[in-house]
Amino acid sequence: MKEHTISGGGNIRLHVIEAGKPNGRAILFIHGFSQSSRSWIRQINSDLVDDCRLVAMDIRGHGLSDKPQDAYTDSKLWADDVYAVIRELNLDHPIMVGWSYGPLIMLDYIRHYGEREIGGMVLVGGVTGLGTQKVLSVLTPEFLSLIPSFFSDDQEESRRSLSSLIRLCLLREPSAEDFEQMLEYNLAVPTYVRRGLFSRTLDNADLLPSIRKPVLVIQGEHDAVVKAEALEHHKADLPHAQVLVMPNAGHAAFWDDAAGFNQHLRVFAAECKAAAAA
Repeated sequence: MKEHTISGGGNIRLHVIEAGKPNGRAILFIHGFSQSSRSWIRQINSDLVDDCRLVAMDIRGHGLSDKPQDAYTDSKLWADDVYAVIRELNLDHPIMVGWSYGPLIMLDYIRHYGEREIGGMVLVGGVTGLGTQKVLSVLTPEFLSLIPSFFSDDQEESRRSLSSLIRLCLLREPSAEDFEQMLEYNLAVPTYVRRGLFSRTLDNADLLPSIRKPVLVIQGEHDAVVKAEALEHHKADLPHAQVLVMPNAGHAAFWDDAAGFNQHLRVFAAECKAAAAA
């Protein structure tokens, strides 16, 4: 596995990991709120590396990327981060895979740079807006109840809320080792960063109907963060998208059923390649 440091929007340093074939199908993974590139370890350490080039970034404020105090509300900065990773690593029409909050960052990129240089999009347990009644209506009460504690400066309260978030994301209890690693990178995100991510108000209703590249929407049947009703919104906003419900998965479908998820991703990558050649 390779590691990169890339200068993103506003010249912040972004930490990026890479694995797989240098000339393989490029896939760019964008994690969710308070997570890290390590969220995708079951993809990075899978047989996807045999024919794909896998790249996972720590979004600003997360993981080993810089954590500026106030740089989380500007859509252009988020777009610049993704653009910088694609440009600096010379990713050839990557498929962008965004989990939970991740699709918001993918849409920031498309809003400012268009979709010409990407191959397709995968939304995993994702939302396409933030801070609106439409989005609140598809978030579970269990998740909404945790939000105030995400912003607490009390370390124990923060630890409890993030522990609960991890368990909400997964269908089954992780091993003690996996749980501690997840909690470690959740706690590494400063409170002001978490607050910054949730201070945005996004709708994207104007942007979604214009997207023409292939889109795959994946949701775990047992998602305890985003309700199943979100799929109806996705179908309405992205009528050409494929929609897939994974029966043995929760919010983090790529973790709960990594083998199934990886196979779906491999098939979608082939479909994107065929669509580009048509």
